Amino acid sequence: MELKHSVVAITGAGQGLGQMMATTLAKAGAELALLDVNDEALLNTKEQCNVLGVKALTYKVNVTNEQQVEQVFSDIVRDFGQLDGLINNAGILRDGLLIKVKDDEMTKMSLEQFNSVIDVNLNGTFLCGREAAAQMINTQRKGVIINISSVARAGNIGQSNYAASKAAVATLATTWGKELARYGIRAAAIAPGVIETSMTGGMKPEARERLEKMVPVGRMGSPEEIAQTAKFIFENDYVNARVFEVDGGIFM
Repeated sequence: MELKHSVVAITGAGQGLGQMMATTLAKAGAELALLDVNDEALLNTKEQCNVLGVKALTYKVNVTNEQQVEQVFSDIVRDFGQLDGLINNAGILRDGLLIKVKDDEMTKMSLEQFNSVIDVNLNGTFLCGREAAAQMINTQRKGVIINISSVARAGNIGQSNYAASKAAVATLATTWGKELARYGIRAAAIAPGVIETSMTGGMKPEARERLEKMVPVGRMGSPEEIAQTAKFIFENDYVNARVFEVDGGIFM
């Protein structure tokens, strides 16, 4: 897919990986529909994209709300005249052990805690992917859908909800790639490893060192490296129904 003059929607675009992917695609000439629940953060990303000379519009949306998602993707096509790509990046963490016993007291992960992560990470990805695909088909645009998974999809202590959601969105991408290819729509997923973020930036030096030693290449990944992977998926028309593990070789 030629990124110049294409229209790409990105969820969770207000900060972190979402913001980096937006500016990376903007440098390639793509126009951006920026989705998030945080208005102020969206404006910051919009300004960065506008400085690069491309059209970027913001849309405040709760990706777990079906009516809002349906409306926002309709609005995107109204505002841009087309939709060529989607990056399902919005996600949350609410870590905790399934069962924890301390001093003979047992605590359990609540259904609410489990479902809150599943709702945003999985249901939100499903809703946005469905509506993006519907708009692409209705407007006869070939397109690309990228789901952001995680190395945690293999299972990680204290992340029953997060790991389950990230395994599921990877599977959705491979399923959609097979289902939607007949319409000229490709789908893939990216499973990042340990990436430099504001959270890791605040780690104690000794904790950071231990974490980096877990990665065979000896360092954390950069947001730019994840964004470049997304750009590659968009631009390579023979990539479909696959999960790209960008993790420095870490084994979880």
